[in-house]
Amino acid sequence: MRGERGLIARHAGTVLVGQLAVMAFGVTDTIVAGRYSEDALAALSVGAAIFVSVYVSLMGVLQALLPVWAELHGGGRGAEVGRSVRQSLYLAGLAIVVGMALLLLPGPALQWTQVPPAMRSEVEAYLMVLAFALAPALLFRLFSTLSQSLGKPQLVTWLQLASLAIKLPLSVWFTFGGAGLPAMGLVGCGWATLVVNWAMLGCAVWLLRASPFYRGYRLWQPIEKPDWAQIAQFARLGVPAGLAVLVEVTSFTLMALFIARLGTTAAAAHQIAANLLAVAYMVPLSLAIATSARVSFWLGAGDPALARRACRTGFELTVLCALLFALAMWGLRFQLAAVYSDKPAVIALAGALLLVVALYHFADALQTLCVFVLRCYRVTLAPLAIYCTLLWVVGLGGSYLLAYRGLGPWPAMQSPLAFWIMGAAALAVTALLFGALLRWTMAHRVRG
Repeated sequence: MRGERGLIARHAGTVLVGQLAVMAFGVTDTIVAGRYSEDALAALSVGAAIFVSVYVSLMGVLQALLPVWAELHGGGRGAEVGRSVRQSLYLAGLAIVVGMALLLLPGPALQWTQVPPAMRSEVEAYLMVLAFALAPALLFRLFSTLSQSLGKPQLVTWLQLASLAIKLPLSVWFTFGGAGLPAMGLVGCGWATLVVNWAMLGCAVWLLRASPFYRGYRLWQPIEKPDWAQIAQFARLGVPAGLAVLVEVTSFTLMALFIARLGTTAAAAHQIAANLLAVAYMVPLSLAIATSARVSFWLGAGDPALARRACRTGFELTVLCALLFALAMWGLRFQLAAVYSDKPAVIALAGALLLVVALYHFADALQTLCVFVLRCYRVTLAPLAIYCTLLWVVGLGGSYLLAYRGLGPWPAMQSPLAFWIMGAAALAVTALLFGALLRWTMAHRVRG
């Protein structure tokens, strides 16, 4: 047990460092935009919500392939990994086309959610730049998923850390201008992201070619014609997983868009709370990635008992870390909000939101671990149905009613608190259902 705990903790810790470096991109943009103007921060809250919805949903499709490659690794079938990775490029190509189309045409979503017209032009310009940063981001995610499935996340983390050293100065320079470059405002943050994403992808390709670690997996063979049977297997695993992520993230995105109606103070406070939650989420996400890699490794090796033990270990670590982060957000809520903004009204509202965000994070951590391990057993449709019912209907629908129309005995709150309260309640029920489903699945060894 100690050996398994150490493996998962080291793997998760390495992934976490890299994920925090990537999350620092968003923190940097939030702070830079907030210092540039309150309007830029409010526009970022909408633009970032849309981009994250598209990117993370499509990333979920590719991330769901981790169990496939981890099982091949666990079963000693490393020579088959290369062909499988090459076939996944067809799925990645389709994801890039779909994602770029959505980012280049955000108008209907902005109009449907009644984002103020004064904010739309800046949001659309920001998303246009990010549309061309999507392809390298998704292809780098494929490289990241491969490395994590093979138990080698260190190279990914080094690249992510190095990219942060480029992102920080570029965001400041492009946003505020200087050295002959005019100030671009929020769009400057988008250009900085584009440059960094392409640089990361270039380094990843070089590593795949030059690192001795990857040579045994026969990655650089000529790409085969589409193997529709294998691509269909990828789709059966990845598409429901991606749709589940889409439901989870769009419920969060629509929350930001609906809150934008309440004005720039509410939107800015929500952006602070959302950004802190996203940073905290990197811990359970890293543990879920590491745990699912070990579970799939043991399943590929034909040892379901050790797979169950790896899951229990990951669950223990997740509960401990989630409690620590929730307590930190609760106790330091006003100090954390003051890092992002110097406006008293924004700090006060963000501090109030963080009280609920702490509960939201704990439930989110537990359901994340469960859903990742369920994918190791090829269970994807039931989580999708649960997400749709609880996150969209109960969480988002209930929060909209509570915020603007009233819900049962409670009058309309006209506050972003309504969205966080209902969202936390929906996630708590989701975590309970996922836990019960995972326990049943592991007991009955459901595959396919």
